Amino acid sequence: MPIALLALAVSAFGIGTTEFVMMGLLPNVADDLGTSVPTAGYLVSAYALGVVIGAPLLTAFGARVPRKRMLLLLMGLFTVGNLATALAPGFGTLLVGRVLAGLPHGAFFGVGAVVATRLVKEGRSARAVATMFLGLTVANVVGVPAATALGQQLGWRATFLVVTGIGLVAIASLAALIPQVPAEGQAGVRHEIRALGNRQVLLGLLTAVFGFAGIFAVYSYLASMMTKVTGFSESSVTIVLALFGVGMTLGTLLAGPLTDRAPRYTLYGGLGGLAVMLVLFHFAAQAKWASLVMVVVLGATGFLITTPIQMLVMRAASHAPTLASASNQSAFNLANAGGAWIGGVVIAAGWGWTSPTLVGAGLALLGLLIAVLAGRAEKAESRVVARSTMKADAPMSS
Repeated sequence: MPIALLALAVSAFGIGTTEFVMMGLLPNVADDLGTSVPTAGYLVSAYALGVVIGAPLLTAFGARVPRKRMLLLLMGLFTVGNLATALAPGFGTLLVGRVLAGLPHGAFFGVGAVVATRLVKEGRSARAVATMFLGLTVANVVGVPAATALGQQLGWRATFLVVTGIGLVAIASLAALIPQVPAEGQAGVRHEIRALGNRQVLLGLLTAVFGFAGIFAVYSYLASMMTKVTGFSESSVTIVLALFGVGMTLGTLLAGPLTDRAPRYTLYGGLGGLAVMLVLFHFAAQAKWASLVMVVVLGATGFLITTPIQMLVMRAASHAPTLASASNQSAFNLANAGGAWIGGVVIAAGWGWTSPTLVGAGLALLGLLIAVLAGRAEKAESRVVARSTMKADAPMSS
């Protein structure tokens, strides 16, 4: 794989750390700012809201900006957002900082995915995109646990100051390693929006919203679940988060080659497996060793679906993939916000700390249903095109 992919992975590492570390720090932030854990969970939703808003707006703004310059601008905004988060004086300003940090997320991965596919030979595109996403998963093995431990020892603000430093390193890596990749000649805003209206693109985005909400309904409250139900100490939360990151890494590593071979079946397997594992985790959460094993498996099945959805959406919008690619990140983070919200609602309603697992399983099944419908629609469209081609090629009768 080209070394330029390392710069994208480093940037993804920083983005993944700031996105997921808040989930492990929710109890600390809640205590520091005098609010409840479910209310602090809105900080997870605030970041995701920034992604949802920023992905289409910033991608449209940079439709004709050279790819390397756009990546640098987005990572600069990310760094400023994390600095604002670290310096926020109260809960309201912290919410604003989280939104600001999330704004460039979707656009960065949208542009980054397109750049990654341009750096490799045909037939290895999914592996290139998965390599970029490895930065996200490694963040959950190393970045999130380390940043969580740092936040518990020195305060959550120290965590976001460190993430600000990671952003600066990412900017330097992008400047040094990414080659000049010009924007596509036809990549105007109208062209991108037209591609976004493709039925397969829309179904792919819906799959991401509902399917991925299943994992975030649980992951958003995993730290509290492990301490209040399973009986782990607060200091052990970093180990739990690291194990989830190991699972994410395994799932992403598998997703690349599997998606290059069969993207739809990889997606079906990931969503179906996720639904089953979430139900099993509802019961496994009562026992320490069983819960640790299930945390790894949940991470693997949950992140097995990221690469195939990304590639299917980009394939459906092949002539103008950037906005569709970025919008897919909006869909993932809408799932993040929705999953965190739904998880908080069922916990606040008194259904128990493990109740989000069953709600998450239902969401994953709904995502699987949408994915299957999209697959059938794609096959039907292919048959229509094939019949039209056969008629066009048939010799005229005398």
